[in-house]
Parts: sequence; structure tokens; C-alpha cells
Amino acid sequence: MSRPPTFTPPPGTRALPLRTSRGVFAALEAGPRRAEPRGTALLLPGYTGSKEDFIAMLVPLAEAGYRAVAVDGRGQYESEGPADEVGYAQAELGQDVLAQAEAAGRPVHLVGHSLGGQIARAAVLRDASPFASLTLMSSGPAEVSAAQQQKIALLTQALGSMTMDQVWEAMRALDPPEDADLDGTALRARWLRHNPAQLIATGRQLTGEPDRVAALAAVGLPVHVVSGASDDTWPVPLIDDMAERLGAYRSVIEGAEHSPNTDRPEETAKALAGFWDSL
Repeated sequence: MSRPPTFTPPPGTRALPLRTSRGVFAALEAGPRRAEPRGTALLLPGYTGSKEDFIAMLVPLAEAGYRAVAVDGRGQYESEGPADEVGYAQAELGQDVLAQAEAAGRPVHLVGHSLGGQIARAAVLRDASPFASLTLMSSGPAEVSAAQQQKIALLTQALGSMTMDQVWEAMRALDPPEDADLDGTALRARWLRHNPAQLIATGRQLTGEPDRVAALAAVGLPVHVVSGASDDTWPVPLIDDMAERLGAYRSVIEGAEHSPNTDRPEETAKALAGFWDSL
């Protein structure tokens, strides 16, 4: 689970409802104060995550000249979603992203972390026209590692038989010792507002995603592949190979693991802005 440094929007950042043709999505936004933005970025969080996973990157991106909009997808945290799993099919989530891009003001630089990267890829494969570029952050070519598949299977089983609060307590009991003193109040509040149908449906996607790298490469959109120096969800050599197959711009964030956006937000924002500046 990603652990954002805060859930309170810092100065220069505002919370807003992003109103689209497919509903309203909770969002956080920051932009340059004294000049027109050089572009707009749409940031998609990962599995069990939320827009707050990008909260420490928004002001650095704005200072680099970009307007940044981070969203909760349907059924994530502060965005409402249906109770049935069908509503979270990848095709539905991809269409949401296309609607969010229209509402944010196309063309946009699309950024997806982990699961968000695979949803972003689905959106681009459906219609690349709203996008100036695509950044896949800690998001691999196909299904997650075997160890992560086992964890998702256990979580899915628990979600089918336990309340969200019971699942949270079970997860905290399995936290590593270094997280024992973590203040989990905000994380727990976020977890309890996730729709379990969303978690079950997207967990299934993560464990069964096919390799669509060749199809993405054929689109011809500029692609940036970002990861930490280590990653237990998709091994870094696998991400390296994906970047090579895509002919992508590649950034490795030293000192970061699966969530460079929360581990090293300023360095990650610098890498994103540097890619966009290069286009």
C-alpha cells in the first residue's frame, strides 16, 4: 500500500471535483502562479491508492511550469463507484480516463502509477488523440510478480468474507516491524472508503493482464518509463526490457522502490518535467 506523506493539500494545491461526461471524480490540482502552464498532466494512482499518492509532487510540477491534476478513479477513496465488479472492467476505467482528459483540457501528459499505468495504457490504446505523452510509473508489461499475485489472491478472498475494517486490521497485523509506529489514521480512513468491488475487479486485472507492449509501441505516442531502483511488483530488469521495447525515455529514481512518487517525490517530479520539456 502506498503511504503518502500527508492527506492535507499543501499551499498551492487545491481539492476540486473534476466534472466529466462519465461522472464526477475527486481531484487535487496545482499549477503555475504567474504564467500560463507549459502543459497539463493527469495523474492516475495505483491499486489501493488515491490522488494523495501524488500530493508531494504537485507543487514541484507546478514550479516546473506544469498544471498537474491527480484523480481518484471510480471507487477509489473520494470518488464514488458502482457496487458491482462489472463497472470496474478495464475498458470502463479506460473510458473514464478519456473523459478526465477532456475535462482537464486536452492534450494532456498522462501519468499512471502501477495499476494506474495499465489503465492509462488501456486508454491510450482506445484513443491516443487526447494525449501529448504517456508515463508508466512502476508499471510493468503484463501481470504482476508471482509473490504479488499471491498477496492479491489473499486480499480478494478476505474482501469476499470480511468487512473492510476487519481486512484493514488483518493487513496491519502483517505490517513489517519498521511500520509498527506508523500513524495509520488517514490510511485507514482512505481504505474504508475504497469500494471492495473495485479492489476485487482491479486485483483480477493485475493478476491477469496480458502483454500489450507491442500494441502500445505501434501507437507512436512519446512514452516515459519510470521506476525506483528496486521494485517487488515488477522486477526492474523487466521494466528495463519494456522500456527498450517501447523505445521509451527511461528514468530510474535512486532511493525509491515501488512508489517513487511517495518515496522521492521531488526527484520524480524533476524526471517527469524533464521528459515533458524534451518533447
